[in-house]
Amino acid sequence: MNVSTRAVLTAAAAAAVAGAAVLGEATLVAVAGALVLALSVGWPVLLDLPTRLGSSVVIALGGAGGVIAVTATQGQPYLRELPVVVALAVLLSFVNELARQDGRHRLVESVTGTVAGVLVVTAAAGWVATGRAPVGDALVISGAVALALGAGVSAVPLGGWLAALVTTAAAMLGGGAVGAVMPVLDTRAGALLGLAVGILVAALHVLFDALPALERRTAGVAALLLPVSVSGIVVYVVGRVLVG
Repeated sequence: MNVSTRAVLTAAAAAAVAGAAVLGEATLVAVAGALVLALSVGWPVLLDLPTRLGSSVVIALGGAGGVIAVTATQGQPYLRELPVVVALAVLLSFVNELARQDGRHRLVESVTGTVAGVLVVTAAAGWVATGRAPVGDALVISGAVALALGAGVSAVPLGGWLAALVTTAAAMLGGGAVGAVMPVLDTRAGALLGLAVGILVAALHVLFDALPALERRTAGVAALLLPVSVSGIVVYVVGRVLVG
């Protein structure tokens, strides 16, 4: 899966998040769950972890637990139970290593890769938390549109700092445009949200797009969904700072 294809599919996934926010909380929860499932399958392949099945199970349980915990939490802050879920998933990652029967080679790499996967998928719960917050639909749509534009522009082969600047600028433009037309937001809030998302997209593009594992389909799917999942927590945090 080449860079352009992944960028287009990332933009499509971001658009799906925006559409889910319009359709309601249940749809947004379902989309977050789908992100968790796809990433839990592809993440161990992307990082070439030694025990892919065990790592996938731990990551999936952590991500699903995060989405469920945020959905069930009453009153803000909606992410207050998420650290407990992450901690339990980290403990489960050690149990997974104890259950290995292959000599536990590459032990540190396996543990750190699995824990990193847990953090990535639990970040998707941020979309659910954002959608449940005041003016949450507007924040989700603004962040998702910024992500879609930033991801789409990242496919342009500019290279280096220029690519990062163009990606960030496109995300700012998208977020600011949505903020300008949303009655509960403004251009400044939307642009700042787009700035945060654009920096994230540009950084992940640099970090992961050179990995040889991306030749495998499941790894490519994980890479293209990675910015969508991680942006969930970014949108929630920045949204809380900007609009409360």
